[in-house]
Amino acid sequence: MNLFGTLRAPRELIFGAGQRHALGGIAAGLGRRALIVTDTRLAADADFQGMLGRLEAAGLAVLLDSSTLPDVPVECAVSSAENAREFKPELVIGIGGGSCLDMAKCVALLLAHGGRPQDYYGEHTVPGPVLPLIAIPTTAGTGSEVTPVAVLSDSERSLKVGISSPYLIPTVSICDPELTLSCPAGLTAIAGADALTHAIEAFTAIRRDPTPGIAQQRVFVGKNALSDQFALSAIALLWQGLEAACTNGSNHAAREKVMLGATLAGLAFGVAGTAAAHAIQYPVGALTHTAHGLGVACLMPYVMTWNKPAIGHELAQIADAAGLAGPEDVIPALAALFARIGIPATLRDLDLAEDRIDWVAEQSSGIARLIQNNPRPLNPQEMRQLVAAAHSGDRASLL
Repeated sequence: MNLFGTLRAPRELIFGAGQRHALGGIAAGLGRRALIVTDTRLAADADFQGMLGRLEAAGLAVLLDSSTLPDVPVECAVSSAENAREFKPELVIGIGGGSCLDMAKCVALLLAHGGRPQDYYGEHTVPGPVLPLIAIPTTAGTGSEVTPVAVLSDSERSLKVGISSPYLIPTVSICDPELTLSCPAGLTAIAGADALTHAIEAFTAIRRDPTPGIAQQRVFVGKNALSDQFALSAIALLWQGLEAACTNGSNHAAREKVMLGATLAGLAFGVAGTAAAHAIQYPVGALTHTAHGLGVACLMPYVMTWNKPAIGHELAQIADAAGLAGPEDVIPALAALFARIGIPATLRDLDLAEDRIDWVAEQSSGIARLIQNNPRPLNPQEMRQLVAAAHSGDRASLL
């Protein structure tokens, strides 16, 4: 097999405890007028205020926008960009969880190119570079600090929508695990399970024929030699650190493993893409209004069971990375890990009504970019079978 790989990443990625203190000098190299995008809770945080002070000490003019809402409503991003235009920012700094970072990406896009977020839905629709962007995550899960994706919610559509373009990858990412120390156990579990799902779906995604130009034609090219390295490292780190970080939030070593794992998982799925677990979560989340990480993690053991005939080699490598005896142990061990940190075991536990199974299956089948990335094909009838199994908790029916 000829090796093929592709990597898209920030121009500079800085990881380590205390690295947030370098923000002033880093930002000064990108511009003199900084728009800070965050949410109201973080805006009052002492660490956040310290970062603002370092920006001002470095001579930057700062405009604070703390209007980010969960799931980034489209109109929120539009309003933020409009309110910032008079300030004429030269760079955007997103500080917070995945919603804050996605909001910062979208605002940087609108400030650079105008229009509405709807103009850029899909892949490769952003016409050129956005404003220079610094991403500073305060949770360890989405990987948005290194990915080419911004996910928004559009009231005119039943499901979340995404803008996918290499131009959305932040210019600089500062990943400081100390910023996650105050994350409560529940949020740590949801975010970390999301990251582990990213790593597993990237590692088990379809491997496409690497025709010349594939990386320019597709944002997500499927698993490849480079994404596999990041995904396996992420799986090992998250398997080692996630439960410990949930059990004891002040465990610095565990926090470091989880944040590094989440970032590496972002580098993996930022080129490989995700698959069926994400496709099913979108309609499930729209109906149940449950957190994205809960949905994809709940679904992951069922999706892996369906994919098992196509991912035998990958299961053996995941077993090695996780320190398990063999490939047969991976799926039950993953389900057990998620159960210990509080991830619901079934879609019924997420309050998905049984009479909505058909609708979820239909909507999931329609998300072609994710279903086509799944290593084992899923026709509509098979999708219905998979969703029903995840609802009832019957993994054996998928074997």
